[in-house]
Amino acid sequence: MRGRLILLVDLLLIVVAALGSFALRTDLGPLFTFYLPQAYWLLGISLVVKPIVFYVFGLYRRLWVYASIQELKLLVVAVSVASVLVSLVIVVLHAVQVIPFFPRSTLPIDWLLTLILVGGFRFSLRILSDFQQASTAPQKSLRRVLIVGAGDAGALVVREMQKNANLRLQPVCFLDDNQDKLKQQIHGVPVVGTLNELARTVMLRRIHEVIIAIPSAPGSVVRQVSDVCRARGIPFRTMPGMYELIGGKVNVSRLREVEITDLLRRETVHIDEHLVGQSLSGRCVMVTGAGGSIGRELCRQLARWAPRSLVLLGHGENSIFETLFEMQENFSSLPVLPVIADVRDIDRLNQVFSELRPEIVFHTAAHKHVPLMEVNVEEAVANNVLGTRNVAETAINFETRKLVMISTDKAIQPSSVYGATKRLAEMLVLDAARQSGQAYSVVRFGNVLGSRGSVVPLFKRQIANGGPVTVTHPDMKRFFMTIPEAVHLVLQASALGHGGEVFILKMGEQVRILDLAEDLIRLSGLEPGKDIEIVFTGIRPGEKLSEELWDQWAQYETTPHPDILLLAEENLLSGASLQQTVDELIHLAREGDSASIIKIMDRCIPGAAVRSQPTPDLISYI
Repeated sequence: MRGRLILLVDLLLIVVAALGSFALRTDLGPLFTFYLPQAYWLLGISLVVKPIVFYVFGLYRRLWVYASIQELKLLVVAVSVASVLVSLVIVVLHAVQVIPFFPRSTLPIDWLLTLILVGGFRFSLRILSDFQQASTAPQKSLRRVLIVGAGDAGALVVREMQKNANLRLQPVCFLDDNQDKLKQQIHGVPVVGTLNELARTVMLRRIHEVIIAIPSAPGSVVRQVSDVCRARGIPFRTMPGMYELIGGKVNVSRLREVEITDLLRRETVHIDEHLVGQSLSGRCVMVTGAGGSIGRELCRQLARWAPRSLVLLGHGENSIFETLFEMQENFSSLPVLPVIADVRDIDRLNQVFSELRPEIVFHTAAHKHVPLMEVNVEEAVANNVLGTRNVAETAINFETRKLVMISTDKAIQPSSVYGATKRLAEMLVLDAARQSGQAYSVVRFGNVLGSRGSVVPLFKRQIANGGPVTVTHPDMKRFFMTIPEAVHLVLQASALGHGGEVFILKMGEQVRILDLAEDLIRLSGLEPGKDIEIVFTGIRPGEKLSEELWDQWAQYETTPHPDILLLAEENLLSGASLQQTVDELIHLAREGDSASIIKIMDRCIPGAAVRSQPTPDLISYI
């Protein structure tokens, strides 16, 4: 019904445009009457051609109350095509003497009038809709909002606030450090100052809420805003970081409370999209451990590059199902193949690789909980060492072109069973690269924030329970990176690999776990030591006060990406010696001889000191 009404209005406007073009051409003098028969020809042809073209271009299937620049572009193209067709018809009729003469200057005038009238009518619907929404919003209940960031994201957020009265948010002003934007307006909202003026602006303009609309904002900016807002007692929200927004949209629905990941967010570094796309697009890609935190994020980001198919391999059926459901929900056109398999089962891996022939494998499957592996040494060897060897051997046998293993800083001079097994896994992948000549490589980085079993979810649960928050040692430090950022760089590193490389992700400065706990308490609206107590429990089995990303004697070099380093080739265990050591470890694991396993680890891994750790206490695993 709405489309028919717009069509009727269009017909009227087409008549006005056709007659108006002659009226403007002849000044409504005697010439107008003289050219009236030609005007009727233009009118008749326009009434036939233009509505058909408008229909073909979808002008009657759009809700013009939501018109944007996209609709404006479409409108210009549709009107231009329609006018060209009308002109061609008139030229043909004039050539065959059906229309003996015709004032050609009326045609561009007709195009311009049609564009103004048809476009003006449609965008007036948008203006009326905005006016109605603004007039019906109860002004007294609106919350006055300050937006930090006068960029594209800020503009989109403001526009949605203005359009959607149900949000009950009134954008009052912007703050932005870009001097060129100061004293300018975006959608009628002024840019009144820089971020340093936040406290004064909040007070002077009676702000009820602050929104950080800068997806690329580093943690220092988010922290500055949160400190001011907490001191003033007003709520603040933020957009997810740029890496979290990959493949998503920037709008008000993505706003959320500031999280610890935002405070530790680093400057965004852009990915070489051509290089990554070239390495992934059109390939069959497999992710082992696809139900884990890193594995699932890998699947999310891999899906953006249009692989031919994506294989989700994992041992836990529930976690694989959850990843599969998310992929189908967000990437419905991508063929996603769930495979329930254990990397320790070489026969099952052979079957899977034989059927699916993956060209690229990201190996994330591993046991990773440090204290738990201290009391389950045999399981750590079976999953992390045997599992990695099985994946590497199967990849070689079925000519997988690329294998990328995800490793950890705990593999350097390991003091834990987990770290030692990951270093052995690195050796196996690098040895497989030497054997096969294929692009098999390792990507090593530190802790990721918010992964399952990590410290952040534990602290959140303790805070929700009223405390205390348990920290092992006041000087305990770790490298931290968000999961999406780590995966973003893993994909970049994988595209750089040619075979046998160990890539190191730059993690920035190490963060004190105590500072992390205090930030989480404050983000919960509480004060550490006052509302929530912090208790020091002592270093757990297998832990060190701080970690390293490479051995002290190791050499490294830069890569084309500023956040990725390439470690120089190390003279580590390889070939027959490595395979013999791994065979011995697997035999000892089956025999349950954890003491002998640890002795071998300390002997064959540089700087390892696993046996120097105290005997683990089963109740001290958290």
